[in-house]
Amino acid sequence: MTIAKVLENKGSTAVETIPADALLLDAVDRLGEKRIGALPVVADGRIVGIVSERDVIYCLRDRGREALDLPISEVMSAPAITVDSQTDVFQALALITERRIRHLPVVDGGQIRGIVSIGDLVKYRMELIEAEADAMRVYIQSA
Repeated sequence: MTIAKVLENKGSTAVETIPADALLLDAVDRLGEKRIGALPVVADGRIVGIVSERDVIYCLRDRGREALDLPISEVMSAPAITVDSQTDVFQALALITERRIRHLPVVDGGQIRGIVSIGDLVKYRMELIEAEADAMRVYIQSA
């Protein structure tokens, strides 16, 4: 199963992004307003990093309130770790685990096609396991 299937099941919604020259305060506002955990950071039409709730917390811890006036480019995690839509779900889960991240932007041909979270991937995997278990129950009952 591929990331494309996960995105299809999520439904196509626009991916929230933020410009690299925006302020950290802008990112905090957007994260809170949209109730999301991360924003891909874009410059010149391409993804250059990602800013997450963790990035915000670590920056505030290290720099205090003044950090809110910093440009995103100084706070973001870069380069962004991305996958393409044909990446296998298990490969994406392994990447998230290895890199200790929670969000993966999906990029095809330089264009952001979506973003998947660890929750999206785990949910998809659990649905697949449940479907397999149901199929086994039906098979056993019909034997």
